Amino acid sequence: MTEPPPPPGQTEPAAPREPRPVVERIGLAAIALLLAILFGGVAAAAWVGGEPFLAVMAGVGCLMTVWVGVLTLVRG
Repeated sequence: MTEPPPPPGQTEPAAPREPRPVVERIGLAAIALLLAILFGGVAAAAWVGGEPFLAVMAGVGCLMTVWVGVLTLVRG
C-alpha cells in the first residue's frame, strides 16, 4: 500500500508530535500561574471598584489561564 498524497500546499508529511520536556512544561505552567494571579488581581480590583462586567471577564480569564497551565503540565 502507498501513502496518500500530502494535502495541497504541504510538501512533506507532518512530523510526529513529541512531548515537551518536563522543565519546559513546569516553566510554562509557572508563567500561566503568574498571569492567572494578575487576572485575579484585576478581577478583584474591578469588583471592588464597582465594575462587575470587567470583574467577570477578568475572572474568566483567570480560570482559563489556570486551565491551560494545568493542561500544559498534564498533557505536555
